[in-house]
Amino acid sequence: MGKKISVVRAEVLGYCMGVNMAVEAVHKALRDNPLRPVYTYGPLIHNPAALEQLAALGVEILNPHAPGSADRFSSLPDDFGGRAVVIRAHGIPPAEFAELEKRGASIVNATCPRVLSSQKRAEKYVREGIALILAGDKNHAEIAGIAGFAPGCTVLENIADAENFIRQETLPERAALIGQTTIKQTEYDGIAGVLSLRIPKLEVCPTICPAAEERQRALEKLASDTEGIIVIGGKNSANTRRLLTTALGLTDKAWLIERAEDIPEDVYQCSRIGITAGASTPEEIISSVEKVLLEFQG
Repeated sequence: MGKKISVVRAEVLGYCMGVNMAVEAVHKALRDNPLRPVYTYGPLIHNPAALEQLAALGVEILNPHAPGSADRFSSLPDDFGGRAVVIRAHGIPPAEFAELEKRGASIVNATCPRVLSSQKRAEKYVREGIALILAGDKNHAEIAGIAGFAPGCTVLENIADAENFIRQETLPERAALIGQTTIKQTEYDGIAGVLSLRIPKLEVCPTICPAAEERQRALEKLASDTEGIIVIGGKNSANTRRLLTTALGLTDKAWLIERAEDIPEDVYQCSRIGITAGASTPEEIISSVEKVLLEFQG
């Protein structure tokens, strides 16, 4: 009998709560709205295979921010005619929500509840005249959406940004800090620590999604029990790339794949492989990778 591979799954992997809710919202829109296509406002999730499956069902991706266009909404239909538009888990700014309504879209708001909470916090702080600082990737849709509720807010991407920010002569005595739900806790704590040096009354909001940290801890445990790690997910998914970075810090045998066909030959040199997956990876893709590995006989 040939060599068999033992496969160990991470205790936490695959769809997070927000992504799962967004995918369910799209399927509900497909059932409830007879008009086609059903649109998603930007890619619903960062997983090519999952997006292909949705496209086959009649889902089309809107690209609202056409590069090089003076009108940021130039790529949107002038009249949606009641067709469903699903807002993905990242959320959108209120101005874009209003534009969709104006153009006759039937909006399905699948913004992650944690992101919705951050949006409401941001709106509240601005209403109360409290300076707002966001910690996260300034180009990420979630941060752009939250910033839309807080005109004039400051976005800091890392500790270096925070250090530059506090060098200003005049800083607010009171401010609130909201973090991107997927920012690393250590980065968020570092930014908060720097800001507190110059802002006496700094309210640090607990906005990080625990699922991200749970994935990291599960990956660390997985690495201690396996010879190598396969990370399954879209190559353009930020949280998937973070998993790969962590895996490479734990073992020199770590690979990022999008689907079972991408499994590299080097994997089959291992006897015990661990698999984890990004928050946008469907269970059927995880299972297909696991099945190929388990059926291998060297």
